[in-house]
Amino acid sequence: MNITWKKLGLTAASASALFLAACEDGTDTTSEDTGSLEGEINLAYVAWDSEIASTNVIGQVLQDVGYDVDLTQLDNAIMWEAVSSGEADAMVSAWLPNTHAPQLEQYSDDLVHLGPNLEGAAVGLVVPEYMDADSIADLTDEAGQTITGIEAGAGVVANAEQALEDYDNLEDWNVQTSSSGAMVQQLDDAYEDEEDIIVTGWSPHWKFQSYDLKYLDDPEGIFGSAETIDTFTRVGFEDDFPEANQILDNFFWETADMEEVMLEIQEGADPEEAARNWIEENEDIVSEWTEGIGE
Repeated sequence: MNITWKKLGLTAASASALFLAACEDGTDTTSEDTGSLEGEINLAYVAWDSEIASTNVIGQVLQDVGYDVDLTQLDNAIMWEAVSSGEADAMVSAWLPNTHAPQLEQYSDDLVHLGPNLEGAAVGLVVPEYMDADSIADLTDEAGQTITGIEAGAGVVANAEQALEDYDNLEDWNVQTSSSGAMVQQLDDAYEDEEDIIVTGWSPHWKFQSYDLKYLDDPEGIFGSAETIDTFTRVGFEDDFPEANQILDNFFWETADMEEVMLEIQEGADPEEAARNWIEENEDIVSEWTEGIGE
């Protein structure tokens, strides 16, 4: 499997050139295929722990039936642009209806929506259980009046910035953007010393298995209700790769499944290795995704 771990944080206008460059920089680590289907499929994803897990799993499954699969990490906006323009074939990383609402509105006419691959996802502001605050409206001067976010432009960051405008008690607060990894490191440092910290959070995420955390209530409804993680393909993908499209359409798993892969990666496993381990331990689920393929 060709996996490109380059993080691209530029504008969507440069998506085509950036996507092609990212693919060319990938290292071929394709293992021996066990299937009979052919062709190269490009899966784009955003560098969230959840999407690293899901994209590696479905990428391995597509590879196992015979496809040559490239995984390319892109900035969120560029991921949507790459699939809508046809530079990427598909993504399994769309958080709806809230987190990626702006991207869906911008690109939906040039995408094919295959539906959810996971239900019950959530986003919001997350704090350790040892903190007294239970609601965004309760916050006063905790954590230096700072919310630790992830990448600028991410939906959960935009929601956090909107919360500063909509909650009167957050008038003097700020959102500090960084990356998913940097956010978790700051959470780990604060948690170890039982210091206050407020982070932009989402689940599924392995941090809920590693730390005792809670979502802050959101009485203004800034972060919306429960979400799904959805699969999209480029227009024409089904015609070009009908069997792969069927697998992507069938792809569905539970929060516990995703968090299992995420936690193994966090504990040091290579994403491809963690994906392979989960597939081998869950052949019954995978067989539902690939039912009828190659017969």
